[in-house]
Order: sequence, then C-alpha cells, then structure tokens
Amino acid sequence: MNERTPIHMVDLKGQYDRIATDIDAGIRRVIESSAYIRGPQVGEFECALAGYLDVPYALGVANGTDALQIALMALGIGPGDEVVTSAFTFIATAEAAALLGAVPVFADIHPDTFNLDPAGLEACITPRTRAIVPVHLFGQPARMDEIAAIAERHGIPVIEDNAQAIGASYLGRRTGGIGTIGTLSFFPSKNLGCYGDGGAVVTRDEDLYRRMRLVANHGSARKYHNEVVGVNSRLDTLQAAILQAKLPHLDAYNAARRAAADRYDALLSGIRGIRIPGRDPDGVHVFHQYTIRVTVGDGIDGGAARDDLAAHLAAAGIPSAVYYPVPLHRLAVFAPGGPATARFGALPHTERAATEVLSLPMHTELTEEQLVRIAETVAGWAADRA
Repeated sequence: MNERTPIHMVDLKGQYDRIATDIDAGIRRVIESSAYIRGPQVGEFECALAGYLDVPYALGVANGTDALQIALMALGIGPGDEVVTSAFTFIATAEAAALLGAVPVFADIHPDTFNLDPAGLEACITPRTRAIVPVHLFGQPARMDEIAAIAERHGIPVIEDNAQAIGASYLGRRTGGIGTIGTLSFFPSKNLGCYGDGGAVVTRDEDLYRRMRLVANHGSARKYHNEVVGVNSRLDTLQAAILQAKLPHLDAYNAARRAAADRYDALLSGIRGIRIPGRDPDGVHVFHQYTIRVTVGDGIDGGAARDDLAAHLAAAGIPSAVYYPVPLHRLAVFAPGGPATARFGALPHTERAATEVLSLPMHTELTEEQLVRIAETVAGWAADRA
C-alpha cells in the first residue's frame, strides 16, 4: 500500500462523488425555483424523514441545538425546572436547557456504552424534574425501555438527543421516534449530514408538533399574529434538497460504518491497553464515532497514554479526536459559581471516560487497507509501551 494515501477523520468529498448527480440535481432544482425558504423540498424531506423514523410528524429546523431548545420550549420548560441528562456529551444538550433558565442535572454513564445509565437515573429525579434527555452517543442507542419506564413512573417526558444516531434502533424501534420528542442534527459530519447547518424535531404527538412548529416560527402560526415567544429556526431549502438526496442512502451508509467497526474490532481486539467499544445487544449501533478506550492498568493517568497514542497516530499521518476531554460538569460555565446553574453528584464513569476515550477515523469511505494501517499503527504503539 502507498503509505502516503491520506486517511481522513471524515471523508465528505468521497461520499459526495458517489451521489454527485443526485445532489447537483436537487440543488439545481432549488436555484431554478428560487424558493430558498420553506420551498417544497423542505416539506418533502420532512415527510420522508418521518417515514424513515416511523413517526407521524417531523419538522426541519436550523440546527441540532435549536432542535433541543425548541423541544424544551414546546414542553413549557423554563426557569428553575430541572432537566436530567448526561455530562459526557457535547455542550448543546445542557446548553439548550440553561438558555431557558432550567437547571441541567447530570447523571453518570454506563462504562461500556458511554450512555446515560438507567441505574443511577431515578436518584437524579426531584419534584422539579421536567424532562429527561438521554443522548444516543457515538451512534449507540441508550436503553430506552428502562429510561422510558422510569420517566413514565414519574410522569416526565423524554427528549431523545438523536444527533449522532439517526438510523440506530433499540429493540426494533428507530431512535428518535421512541421518546416524547426526538431531536436531530444534520451537521455535515453526521451520518446523515447536509452541507451546512440543519436539524429536525420529530414526535408522535400532534399537539406537541403544532407547538414546536409555532415556537420555531417566531411563535406564530399565522404571519403577524404571534401567540407565544418563539425563535426563528428553519431548515433552508438547499439543505433540505441535499438531505432528500442522501436519505435513501442512509441505511447503506450505516451498514458501511458497521462493517468498518466490525473490522476495527477484529484488528484491535487483544491489543494491550486498548479497549474496543462496547455494544448493547438490544440495540443496533450506527457508529457515528468509533471510540476506543486507552487504559493503563487499573489506574487513571489523566489522559497521558491516550494523548501519547493520538500523537503517535498523528506522526503516522492518521487523524484521531477526543470526544469529550472535559465532561460538562467540569466546564467553567457549569462549575459552582459559574454563569449557569447545574446540579450533579459523583460521576466516576464520566470522569474516567474523559481521560481514556479516543475516536479513530470513521466514515463511509474507509478501505480495508486504511483500516489495517490504522490498526497496525495502534498495535505498534502498544508494543513499544510493553
């Protein structure tokens, strides 16, 4: 193999090249119509997305963060309310609650899946809890049956943060369509990504759908007749056309990611100091990220070994990334005395994951030669440390 063959963390150009005709035709249709805001492609994509997720209602919005905020606003969540979620994720999940004056409450994760652990969830619930937001992290579904059962006992809605897991399923149901509301991001690197920002909210509840549509349109169902305080959040027509062209390929994209993950598992299993991703047997993982743990015996070295492996990979021309080096409860914004209030107790699994995780290249265009090169580079690093 040519050692100079580039390996990308994400290969959007290669993916585009395979469906360029469809993408270009969709974009041309929008430009020729000049319907850039709420053009027909938006509604067409919303219908296709709802069908894919097996829900009756889908609404395109400007991005995944807006999707979370709109979902919370539609549920009437505001100052002093509590929203239980994970501290091991991107800030948007908690940020959306904090923007409304609500208090993020951080629960610990399961060490095998990185997802919110139902075992510790109930202890986080108080009379002020107004929503539970599990994150289907890295493309792996959270244990929605257990989370939903706890939520139902307490009469609390569940918002699925499905930004990283479109196409995943749990016990035969597509994630995003299991909880009260599902939120999605179409950031370019996502499994279903557009060529800018984009997002969506989905639900089975018609009243919630109508309220989310109202909130996303300045609180107005009829122009100049605003009913509530809302936001301006739209999926633009060009992005909808791109997503419409890509959605029919999503299952194939996810199958390619799973095949790459299976190959990684086979190549990396048994390497000292490397722990491959755990998989919940009740779910179908779509591997938005392939995230290993770099461990050092039974101790924690503050991420030194993980960072050393990342540097070793970089020296060999192989990218990697750390999602997430600082858990949310350790960020200055949520620290005691910080600008936003949060509540949390001990989060040992979250703390440890932040020092050990390393995401390897994962996308639809990975080749066998690239996967072998990456794995051999990891193995070489581990052998040098032995």
